[in-house]
Amino acid sequence: MTDEGAPKTRSHGRISIAASATPRDLIADTARVRGAWTARIITLFPDAFPGTLGLSLTGKALAEGLWALETIDLRTFGIGRHRNVDDNPAGGGAGMVLRADVVGAALAQAAIGTPPDRARWPVLYLSPRGKPFTQDMARSLARAEGATLLCGRFEGVDQRVLDHFEVEEVSIGDFVLTGGEIAAQVLIDAAVRLIPRVLGNQASTEEESFSHGLLEHPHYTRPTVWEGRDIPELLQSGHHAKIADWRRTMAERLTKERRPDLWRAFCEQHKTDPDEDREL
Repeated sequence: MTDEGAPKTRSHGRISIAASATPRDLIADTARVRGAWTARIITLFPDAFPGTLGLSLTGKALAEGLWALETIDLRTFGIGRHRNVDDNPAGGGAGMVLRADVVGAALAQAAIGTPPDRARWPVLYLSPRGKPFTQDMARSLARAEGATLLCGRFEGVDQRVLDHFEVEEVSIGDFVLTGGEIAAQVLIDAAVRLIPRVLGNQASTEEESFSHGLLEHPHYTRPTVWEGRDIPELLQSGHHAKIADWRRTMAERLTKERRPDLWRAFCEQHKTDPDEDREL
């Protein structure tokens, strides 16, 4: 809680962030496009949003109402005078665990007005033990009507509330962060950029890394010569078919060298031997 005379914090100068049990629309003065994809974030730090999501193309799309961002302050559901949200882990051990009753109340609030079908509205918990986040998952998120993202803190969340609300755990990598806010922004960014009209050229999403199971080919632009290094001559030839072949070859080579796991999956999908001596 803050003193009455204390200055109010602001999110990119748009609205005041204050404790509230109801979702707070971070672009409250902007009309949403009907059916706009919506992210609801349960967090102890609503000031962390929109963060980088309020910049560049995602920020422009947010301001235009192409998607919406709402935060739910977990602290408002805390217990007692001090709004406690965590307690000691059962069985002992270091750290604290977010309480089931506190998180459950927040998830119940977040569910208001959303479809119960998890395909239409996923409910996700950002966790290092979760399923690895992929481009396919980003596409699934973008096709949904929206998503609720639970940002963890401390040692984690009481398992009972995750089971009760059928929350899916998702990880952005094999490492540990202090909380789920940054990871939530990663998921939202990956999904929002796939929403029609968010990117100026939607075709660019069809050619980037992971779109066809391969890493993306190298890119070049002006100047033609830089620090004694030339742009590959073929890319300046204007022969589009040969350029496409070169890009495909480079994508395969980079994937085989840098991501053997992706390469094996790609070869399995195309029924080829990942260990064969291919001319790349």
